[in-house]
Amino acid sequence: MKILIKSGRVIDPLNNIDRQMDILIENGLITEVKASIEIIADKEINAENLWVVPGLIDVHVHLREPGFEHKETINTGSLSAVKGGFTTICCMPNTKPAIDNAEVVEYINNKVGETQTINLKVIGSITKNQDGQEMSDAEGMHRAGICAISEDGKTLMDIELFKKAMVKAKELDIPIMSHCEDHAIVGRGAMHEGIVAKGIGIEGISRTVEDNIVSRDINLASKIGAKLHICHISSKNSVELVREAKQRNQPVTAEVCPHHFTLTDKEVKIWGTNAKMNPPLRGKEDIEAIIEGLKDGTVDIIATDHAPHTDEEKNVKFSEAPFGIVGLETAWSICMTELVEKGVLSPIQLIEKMSINPAKLIGMDEPKLSVGKKANITIINPNESYKINKYEFVSKSKNTPFHGREVKGRVVYTIVNGEIRYSYS
Repeated sequence: MKILIKSGRVIDPLNNIDRQMDILIENGLITEVKASIEIIADKEINAENLWVVPGLIDVHVHLREPGFEHKETINTGSLSAVKGGFTTICCMPNTKPAIDNAEVVEYINNKVGETQTINLKVIGSITKNQDGQEMSDAEGMHRAGICAISEDGKTLMDIELFKKAMVKAKELDIPIMSHCEDHAIVGRGAMHEGIVAKGIGIEGISRTVEDNIVSRDINLASKIGAKLHICHISSKNSVELVREAKQRNQPVTAEVCPHHFTLTDKEVKIWGTNAKMNPPLRGKEDIEAIIEGLKDGTVDIIATDHAPHTDEEKNVKFSEAPFGIVGLETAWSICMTELVEKGVLSPIQLIEKMSINPAKLIGMDEPKLSVGKKANITIINPNESYKINKYEFVSKSKNTPFHGREVKGRVVYTIVNGEIRYSYS
């Protein structure tokens, strides 16, 4: 199978390329990258006025399978991801059973191998059944191919056990990904603690709930020398804690989700439970701090924290609804609209945060558009504006606060290992 991409604006940060070029793909690999390629291909893509970039990578996705297939499956989540321009995603371990042993890792690898829709990396749980009591078999899971360990959805409050996990992660040379939430003080908080929560009578979640654990985990990782990745930062103080750690040359990375630099807690009054996520939407000053962190490199990665829930699960009292929103199909357009269009990041900087830096975190091969590399490529129309429509999502779940939002920048092709896995028409 030969695919020829003609006349696209190739934006390739690692090769320092940003100019119009052609790319030829043969048998899954990039075989030519030139100003002009004249050849008869099985499929020719006219990429004039389109961006051709290294495939997007999302290091924080909840696929729900096994155990919660009514929300999402590996197949529907993968289809949702490629529609969003992602060629690689990493699935979190809070499934049922939890991803806490090699057998579950192999089950997931086998399931994705049946369709070959996307490159899928598995994140193993830190403790058995994510119950915070006993370490999972990290070595066995590592042999089965996990790229990191995490207790995401929960925080491991047992400091000695978390230290052991950090030591093990360091031995295996994989990152430990931290969901930062102080269970000792969070109580029954359901949204950001502030004027909005007080006005509508919902118990709040303070910034301290997040900041305490960010500080704790940075300090622990500093002593142990582990690679620490802070998930879904939402607080201005947490951004500063990461910045200070980086200034000390500590190997800490951090991610932020599109909703946390786009929406404030006021959205709860509009979207109800579809604006309920953990950590919660916070205040304008937090958005400003996150944007500054994106600009100065404190925040390395943009991830979705794609967390599907059914309408039935969300259509309950706010305090009883599950946390989380879907994000795979909206992430690129939200980022392009809020960051590139507003001059916060250049196209190259956005690609670094959605492809290059995620690959570094999980130890993947460098995402370059170079001869001999696997053809994992996203093609984008940067000029197309459209309204997000949740009823067009291929995800099983539609829980989003972005429905009806006007955005710019549409994914038009996603090529995974040389195969077109999504095309917009």
